[in-house]
Formats: sequence, structure tokens, C-alpha cells
Amino acid sequence: MTAESTSAGPSSAAAGANAALFERAVAVIPGGVNSPVRAFRSVGGTPYFVARAEGPHVWDTEGRRLLDLVQSYGAIIAGHAHPTIVEAVRRAAGDGTSYGAPTEREVLLAEEIRARVPGCERVRLVSSGTEATMSALRLARGATGRDRIVKFAGNYHGHSDGLLAEAGSGVALIEGTVSPGSAGVPAGAVADTAVVPYNRVPTLDDTVAAVIVEPVAANMGLVAPRPGFLEGLRAECDRVGAVLIFDEVITGFRLARGGAQERYGVTPDLSCFGKVIGGGLNVGAFGGRADLMEHLAPLGPVYQAGTLSGNPLATAAGLAALSLLDADAYAALDRTAARLAGGLDGALAAAGIDHHVGRVGPLVGLHLAAGEPHDYDDARRTDTDLYAALFHAVLDRGVALAPGPYEITFPGLAHDDAVIDAIVERVADAARHVAP
Repeated sequence: MTAESTSAGPSSAAAGANAALFERAVAVIPGGVNSPVRAFRSVGGTPYFVARAEGPHVWDTEGRRLLDLVQSYGAIIAGHAHPTIVEAVRRAAGDGTSYGAPTEREVLLAEEIRARVPGCERVRLVSSGTEATMSALRLARGATGRDRIVKFAGNYHGHSDGLLAEAGSGVALIEGTVSPGSAGVPAGAVADTAVVPYNRVPTLDDTVAAVIVEPVAANMGLVAPRPGFLEGLRAECDRVGAVLIFDEVITGFRLARGGAQERYGVTPDLSCFGKVIGGGLNVGAFGGRADLMEHLAPLGPVYQAGTLSGNPLATAAGLAALSLLDADAYAALDRTAARLAGGLDGALAAAGIDHHVGRVGPLVGLHLAAGEPHDYDDARRTDTDLYAALFHAVLDRGVALAPGPYEITFPGLAHDDAVIDAIVERVADAARHVAP
């Protein structure tokens, strides 16, 4: 891939196309978007609408080519429109798009997940990360006969009612919401949800059904687990008989072949996945110990279902994506992320901007305040106004960051050295422009 010839601006024929589309969108879609962070509310301005994408690039409807670090918030790992994945989807679509009956590829994808994550003795496919975490919690409650859930401030586990309290990502930017994390969530929905600080092991009792955690927090910027934190959660859950759930929707199959649990050597009872295992299509999965998973219907009394679970296009794309992720791929991802993190750190330091560039394997986060964040309170010290200014300055120079200060970047296999160096050069120029 090359980073050259990024458009400086819209063509005269397409000028204003993004604004025109957004005006149409707000007339038919609440806020003009189908996921809140896309609305640019936290950074200001009008969102760009993507017309197509390839490798590390996206093109908007005005013809601008952008170097993309969003990569569908981590759902893309091999680059946009990777030919192996595109061909797999094309072949699958020719055989039909949904059946309401089992398929071989569902079995193959479940087998592939189990082979990479040995703790997943049984796997259930669903259609999103939210579905995976919601179902895993229901399973934990059903298996233990307990009601209480413990989650961590700043961890985002999807938009189900019981998990929005003090969630990260776009939830952190909503003003005027009630304490459960969103208007419309009744107090009863979170009455059995306890929220505790990340990176501190809570003391549990025998009323707790489950502890759910992002093993690497990636929705409040990037916050790594402190040494002993995940091990402490495992020991405390074992002590009281609670289920330990790792939300690996972001970290799964990206941090390592077996995700964060392989990297840190801690095995949860249940794991939740999404993003990478769909190759860019809608997918989710949860899996874990056989004795827990067999509480699910049709074997047990915990009900979970979905018409599009194990969709033939999503499983085809997911299998194709995972086929690209061997040892060499993970080594390349790590090198690329290290190059990006080092470059961003140097660019912001040269501009005199207080910052911390965090990296855990292939994940890179940008915190615009002095010092490394260790929990949600630390993460919220990031300078959101400065991030908004930097976001637009970088976008004007042809680089797409996520339009929210609590998201992270996702350098992937399509981001070669030339692309990373071009990104760093443009961020450095933007940083000099916006430095206080």
C-alpha cells in the first residue's frame, strides 16, 4: 500500500456532498446517524460519509482519500476490502444470505474460536458484541442462581440496559443522562449492577453472579491492566463462586491468537467476542466452560436465540479474516503499532502537548493529559476540547481518527511503514497547528 496522493480536498463536482447527505440523514434518522459517536457531537462539525474503502484508506462522498485509523472501530484488521474476505463473502452470497437453519460454516467458525481460545469449550454465535455480553450475563445469572453483577467504571459492554452505568465510549459524552447511563433505563435495570473502579480488585460476596471486565480497557482511551489485576479478579471470583467474564470484543484475536487471556495468562469462565471474527460483517459470539454453556437452551433453561445468529455471510467473512491471522501477522501488527505509538508520542512531544500514548500490543490510545491513565477518573482528564481541535486538524490533512476522545486507533495489516510514517507526519503538522 502507498500513502501518496491523498486528496487535499473535495472535487468541485462533489463539494458539499457530505453536508447534503447529513441534511437528508437528519430528516429520517435520529441525529442523522445510526450510532451516536458518528455524529461528530463531541468534536463538532459535519461527519464525512464514506463512499468506499480499500486497505488503509477510505474515500468520502466528496472524493477525499483519508488514511484511516478507525478501521470500523476494530472490526477490520486486514484492511478494508481485503480480496480474500471479499471473495469469501461473494461466494457465500451466491448460495443465499440467510436460511434459518444450521450451516457448516457455523461449526467451522466455532471450532476455529475454540482452537484459538482453549477456555471456550463451547461457543454460541450471535449477531453483535452487545448480544454477546447481554447473553453471557443472563447465562451467568441462570447458572449461579444469583442476580448481582459487578462491572468497572469506563468499561463499555454494549448498550443493554444493565451495562450502561458509567460506561465508556460515546456514553461518556452524553450530557444530562440519568445515573443508569442513559435516559430510558429504569433504576431497576441497574439495581443489581455494582460499578467499581478499574484496576482495583473488588471484594465480592456470595450474591454476585458475575464480574464482567474489558481485560484491556479500550473505551476510555487505552488503559492497560495493572500487574495482578486480572489474576486478582480470577482469584476473587473463585473464592465466592462468581463467573468471571472477559469482554474481548475489541481484544479478541487482535492482541494475540488467543486474545487478552492468552497475553496475560488468565482464563475467564466466559468470553465475549465480535469485530474481528466477522471480517467486517455483523457478528458476535460468547463461549466458555462446557458446564456453564450447557445451561443454554436447548440443553438448559437459559433462553437465547437469534434469527441471524451464525449468518452465512458473516461466518464466511469471519473464517476468511481469521485465516489471515498467523504468527507472522501478529508480529507485523505489533511492529506497526509500535511504530505508530512512537511516532505519535514524538509528534505530540515536539508540539509541547501534554499527552500519553498508550500501547498494548496492536492497540494504540491517545490521552491528551499528562500521565498514564489507570482508571476512568484518570481517563476523563483528557482534554476533550484539544482532542476536537486535533481531530479536525488531522482530518484536514487526510487522516481519519475516531470522532470521540475515548476511542482508540486500530492500525492493521494494511498499514505499512509508508502509511504509518505519512500519518505521523500529518499528525505532527496538525499538532503544531493546534498546540496551546
